[in-house]
Amino acid sequence: MPQEVTPAELARRVYEGAAERHAKGRELFGRPLTLAEKILVAHLRDLDSLEAAPERQKTTCDFQPDRVAMQDATAQMAVLQFMRSGRREVAVPTTAHCDHLIQARRGATEDMDSALTTNAEVYDFLRTACSKYGMGFWKPGAGIIHQVVLENYAFPGGMMIGTDSHTPNAGGLGMVAIGVGGADAVDVMVGEPFGLLWPGVIGVRLTGRLSGWCSPKDVILKLMEVLTVKGGTNHIVEFFGPGTAALSCTGKATICNMGAEHGATTSVFPYDDRMATYLRATDRADVATLAEQHKSVLMADPEVHEDPERYYDRVIEIDLATLEPIVVGPHTPDLARLVSDMDDAVAAENYPDAISFALIGSCTNSSYEDMERAASVAQQASAAGLRLKTPLLVTPGSDKVDATIRRDGQMAALEAIGATVLANACGPCIGQWKREDAAAGTPNSIVSSFNRNFRKRNDGNATTLSFITSPEMVVAYALSGSLGFDPQTDAITTDEGTEVRLQPPVGRELPANGFEDGRDGYIEPSDDPDSVSVVIAPDSKRLQELTPFVAWEGTDLEGLRLLVQAQGKCTTDHISPAGPWLRFRGHLDNISDNLFSGAVNRFGGEPGTATDVVTGDQGVACSALARRYKERGVGWVAVGDENYGEGSSREHAAMEPRHLGARAIVVRSFARIAETNLKKQGVLPLVFVDPTDYEHFREDDVIALRGVTELAPGSHVTVELTHADGTSHAFPTRHTLTADQIEWFQAGSALNLIAASQA
Repeated sequence: MPQEVTPAELARRVYEGAAERHAKGRELFGRPLTLAEKILVAHLRDLDSLEAAPERQKTTCDFQPDRVAMQDATAQMAVLQFMRSGRREVAVPTTAHCDHLIQARRGATEDMDSALTTNAEVYDFLRTACSKYGMGFWKPGAGIIHQVVLENYAFPGGMMIGTDSHTPNAGGLGMVAIGVGGADAVDVMVGEPFGLLWPGVIGVRLTGRLSGWCSPKDVILKLMEVLTVKGGTNHIVEFFGPGTAALSCTGKATICNMGAEHGATTSVFPYDDRMATYLRATDRADVATLAEQHKSVLMADPEVHEDPERYYDRVIEIDLATLEPIVVGPHTPDLARLVSDMDDAVAAENYPDAISFALIGSCTNSSYEDMERAASVAQQASAAGLRLKTPLLVTPGSDKVDATIRRDGQMAALEAIGATVLANACGPCIGQWKREDAAAGTPNSIVSSFNRNFRKRNDGNATTLSFITSPEMVVAYALSGSLGFDPQTDAITTDEGTEVRLQPPVGRELPANGFEDGRDGYIEPSDDPDSVSVVIAPDSKRLQELTPFVAWEGTDLEGLRLLVQAQGKCTTDHISPAGPWLRFRGHLDNISDNLFSGAVNRFGGEPGTATDVVTGDQGVACSALARRYKERGVGWVAVGDENYGEGSSREHAAMEPRHLGARAIVVRSFARIAETNLKKQGVLPLVFVDPTDYEHFREDDVIALRGVTELAPGSHVTVELTHADGTSHAFPTRHTLTADQIEWFQAGSALNLIAASQA
């Protein structure tokens, strides 16, 4: 079974042929290779048949990843699609991790008990499907997918895909790990290649060493300021320089994890001793030994670092020694300020200074080292008689981390100042937070060590101002209660009137006595898959078998309507929000009721609403309007602004429009995963040739798409708008569909082609 392949065996397969493949790559490109290129070349499906080097951001190539990982919210739809493929067993090692559906409310024990009852149907579905189809299953409470992957599966030089946008976390262990939609995962699970636009490479040269209150979190927050939310799109961010060795493996993972926020395909660090130490500490000494033996294939060629401007599309310099603690937000992860400037920002922007909640954890910052440094601040506070002035929620990253920090005292130190420990799951980071202290519409500030801070992301309240910083800074903020507090210069006054100055945190990157094993959280697939039944109740509200999407009718598209024209940010949280909707992730029809519910319509009205131009009804929910058009046999188009689909790998943001009748999404620019997901589901992703054509749409337009019958790589599709007054306007749009992807569109979806090939 694929699941029996160990990380060491996978690493050996990659390493043994890597040097030869890299030599072919150098010959093909006519130059030395960056680390990212080495890993890509090592996993190219048809390296020997290439006659010319792939062009960065122009050539789509086929790759063979080493493994697939899925979290429970996205795994449902991915597994449902896999079941339609006709395969009896996954073709590569694959795991599903139950971390997204556990709602944070009271604390770890109560929340876990509630989740096991509430989500029993979904957990049983995933467990039995994994058992039947050869996938490993990680039970609820075992930990957050990316921390568990880092602890068990990631290896330097490997390539994996995962149905979560923060899959790049494994780049901290030298892996090219890419977030994808479920349809991409299904391709690999059935033995098909993974298609990817050959990325550009941004080099980030690190020098110096962090000190004081600075942590690896500040490295990625600084990079967010430089690249913004779309500066990494269609690039791999490759770190190099002497500063890389000054960061722990889990610190590197934090940096790679949050690289999803600047849109990068992934991020990666070169192999070093800190990675070897982490591998040995997590029972993978055999992988460390192999990596040491093949060290030269796990870093860029020497010439690249000698002249980086020649080999990278862009070089960014960050001196770790000069960094200061940073806070980003609210509402976007690239609005960065120094902690020392936050008091001025609070006054200038009228942010609520009193912090209503502080939260540490998430897949980005829940390692042993993170908890050590947070506990270091808590221990100082306890010794000085300080208690929390703001409620503090703590989420360990995995059961292994949880058990170890309970043994070593970090958990007790945090609880001693009043912290509440949550289950080892995503919780508030993804909106799974039953918050009861703040009424909707009440402006308030929260601070977290999470990765995303879009409106409503954490608590469903659009007026919550969410700020992101390091775990140790979050604890300091919680002790002070003030967003304008700076532990580098400010004191906190105890109840007795004594002023206390917190000292910079300290902490080990790994436990001196090794990790505890924790509970048994892993279930292997069955040795007798034919004896396992996967049951979906016909009347289930949470799971629904998929019906194939209808194939393209073979004509240009006429008589379409405009559903909504999104103005400003239209992230996956705007298109298909999480939070309470997570319970429907396995039921396409039910979850489609949230379609575009957060989108701000250019034509006014409450977010998530539009006008039915046929009846004249105003303020109709976008999902309800889409259903009306579908019932009338009318296709529709949605229009977006810059970086449409920013955020999660959430393929529901593509499947819901397809299910409710979308024919095309026309935007100024796409986020990478969002565009790919639309292609997979048979929706045309079109980009304005002239971005100002965005302005020509009117709410009551009748829309035609010309050139669909001649669709070809590099072709244009003409959008023709017929206005209600009889006038019209036409303009060209471009697309990035390859010949294979055009076949997906024509067949109705990529899955339709896979199912046909397996028949």
